[in-house]
Amino acid sequence: MSKGAILVVDDELEIREGLELLLASEGYEVSAAETGGAGLTALENRPYDLLLLDVSLPDRNGLDILKEIRARDPELSVILITAFGSIDMARAAFKTGAKDYITKPWSNDELLAQVAQAVEDRRLRDENLQLKRALKQRYNFPNIVGKSEKMLALFDLIGQVAASRSTVLIHGESGTGKELIAKAIHSTSPRADKPYVAVNTGAMPVDLLESQLFGHVRGAFTGAVVAKKGLFEVADTGTIFFDEISTIGPETQAKLLRVIQEREFMRLGGTETIKTDVRLIAASNADLLGLVRDGRFREDLYHRLNVIALQLPPLRERKEDVPLLIDYFLRRYCEENAKPPRRFTAAAMKLLMDYDWPGNVRELENVVERAVVLSAGEAMDFDLLPDAVRSKEIVKGVRLQLSEIMPLLPGEPGARTGADSSVPSLFQIMEEVERRIILDMLEQTNWNQTEASERFQIPLSTLNQKIKRLGIETRRRGAGRPATNGAAQDGSGK
Repeated sequence: MSKGAILVVDDELEIREGLELLLASEGYEVSAAETGGAGLTALENRPYDLLLLDVSLPDRNGLDILKEIRARDPELSVILITAFGSIDMARAAFKTGAKDYITKPWSNDELLAQVAQAVEDRRLRDENLQLKRALKQRYNFPNIVGKSEKMLALFDLIGQVAASRSTVLIHGESGTGKELIAKAIHSTSPRADKPYVAVNTGAMPVDLLESQLFGHVRGAFTGAVVAKKGLFEVADTGTIFFDEISTIGPETQAKLLRVIQEREFMRLGGTETIKTDVRLIAASNADLLGLVRDGRFREDLYHRLNVIALQLPPLRERKEDVPLLIDYFLRRYCEENAKPPRRFTAAAMKLLMDYDWPGNVRELENVVERAVVLSAGEAMDFDLLPDAVRSKEIVKGVRLQLSEIMPLLPGEPGARTGADSSVPSLFQIMEEVERRIILDMLEQTNWNQTEASERFQIPLSTLNQKIKRLGIETRRRGAGRPATNGAAQDGSGK
């Protein structure tokens, strides 16, 4: 899945091709245009998350083009490309509405960090607009679906927490929707019409993180040709959300603690104290208290963050929400893919309900999207589910206990004495389990080995080898479970 759509407008072929290769390797969908006019036409034809715009183009000045773009799409993130860095250029860029600018030649790491932040900002702005337009009803926070007791209790807590300024720490496994909770708190708070800024500290290079958070003054480091605001300034009067807070290093932890305690900070290389009024929400899927005990996370920072703790339950602990989530994602992805309404069959729904969802809501969303995209008709069966979800269908009917296996193993049960022979070896147990699974599948497919191999998703030759090794007789197909002392036959059963 693409990280985002980016348009590159630059008259130099080498620059365009270099950026296309670099950004595509990071998972972005990249288009390119040689002139300002071609770039404007491309923006009319489809939406983009980010525009990389050269200032000096053969047909028009980049700043003039940016003004026209701003009139059409005020929310589009734009990073200007310039062959030189100057204060006047930076001021003009920011005044015209650019998100940032970068000077040729650039550091790829720095460029990718700027691109990632700009694309993320565009995504969050789009989602915030949707959040503000949606009705804020109890138990119906936008993009958060649930009716289980744990989720209803969480919704109540969000309502109580939102009105305050207190710092919130959201605990939860990966994929449970921690960022959605953070946005729900912001969107139902008095700060709803103020900035919401998300920072994924785990995805940002350490050497750039402090510059991104606190900004820098001119000359603070090589390449800092102008002063730049940090995200704490951008989020002033609003909310800043730290995802993966556990990944922040010790020095940054200390600076973050000062911002929380004193509500002020200094830009990198600067001496001026800057006041900030920001509500901080942090999230972690790691055990922060355990990291404190190990000396890898500051205890004082932990307590400052943990003023109000929200625990987001994993999906396996709220299975009654699975049908609601499936319905929500079905409607979304049918609409996105311009398909008529879809539904899962009863067999597929049973598998979806039985699965434990280690990837939580994010994994469920991906499974539903995949099924919708691959479906050809209204009813979607378990064959459209990934292997992990339909594993129970593959081993359908196999429920073995040790007491069932032992009588089937070589040797007389009464002869098994002594510590080494009181129970069968693990190899014998696993071999018998494999034999029973293959027999069950052969019976389900009326002893058609080709169909069985397809359902197992292994080559027919591999299945034939297993049948032969396990001594499964297939000559009397469909006449009940065959004996196991003969040689395996080919897929025809003859």
